Amino acid sequence: MAEKRSPARRPTMKDIARRAGVSESAVSFALNGRPGVSETTRARVHRVAEQLGWRPSTAARALSGEGAATVGFVLARPAHSLGVDSFFLQLVSGIQEVLAERHLGLLFQMAEDVADECAVYRRWWAEHRVDGILMVDPRADDPRPGLLDELGLPAVVIGGAPDERHPELSTVWADDAAAMASVVDELTTLGHRRIVHIAGLPGLAHTQRRVRTLRAEADRRGLSEVRSVTTDYSDAEGAAVTRRVLRAAPPPTALIYDNDVMAVAGVAAAAELGYSVPDDVSVVSWEDSALCRMVKPWLSALSRDSAEFGRTAARELTALLDGGSARAVRVPVPRLTVRGSTAPAADRDAPSRSAS
Repeated sequence: MAEKRSPARRPTMKDIARRAGVSESAVSFALNGRPGVSETTRARVHRVAEQLGWRPSTAARALSGEGAATVGFVLARPAHSLGVDSFFLQLVSGIQEVLAERHLGLLFQMAEDVADECAVYRRWWAEHRVDGILMVDPRADDPRPGLLDELGLPAVVIGGAPDERHPELSTVWADDAAAMASVVDELTTLGHRRIVHIAGLPGLAHTQRRVRTLRAEADRRGLSEVRSVTTDYSDAEGAAVTRRVLRAAPPPTALIYDNDVMAVAGVAAAAELGYSVPDDVSVVSWEDSALCRMVKPWLSALSRDSAEFGRTAARELTALLDGGSARAVRVPVPRLTVRGSTAPAADRDAPSRSAS
């Protein structure tokens, strides 16, 4: 009778490091597309991995019944506010691009609120449904990072500033304060002194950073007629708030919208009231998208590579799944692209022409 052979041992990142003559951390960086190694080292690591027949650990664990080969993504926002939200569409496309390379699935679910989202995490953990979490919309006094730490679920927080209280979670974030400062600088250079920021959900950490920065920039410049108004990100609320602030006396000469959907709705609402953009009021959208180039005039907007934001977050999570260390990664500051919707402030308190 033939002797029973032991199952072949799967190659590990340690095996690759030993064969390639580099550290395990260098192997993790190279295989996950993270910076920190030279292109020569990256190529050598990939070559050795291919020679050894290495495969990502999550896929291997899934085949052996030990893992889900799935990443979880929960969004606790009103479903109607998503609409044609370009940021999330691009973010998810970038995430999916990286996960597909690793043969990982993406489990997406809407939640009523943060408490409901926490319940989803607990259920997924108990059912072994996911190997890791991509967490979005960080909030002040957010219970989710602590819960993810408690559950031991690898996670990346998208959009939150680094948090020393949860060193096991990675963070991918953009400098909202610097972006808002650049918008205020552009508008005040054009002579605008009455500025209204039509913001997103009030509980979100990035909304609060933008509001604080606007207030600080206004104080620094001695501007008293600058304020923020929060919304649910929807076109309906964007239009409603636009009508309300433009009917005030005196009305603002510049409007900053926290997404492209609200900005486009705001332009239409302003036109209904007889306001011309940019002759009577300048408009800036926080998110750039095709929508910003489908209205006249084209909208000035903060531009960023939202898909790359998603790819970066997914790479950081796969690195955690491979045993890498958590870290904070800052993506480039959104850059203001000036188009036809911003112009020097008009010296008037009413629209240049009335609605027909």
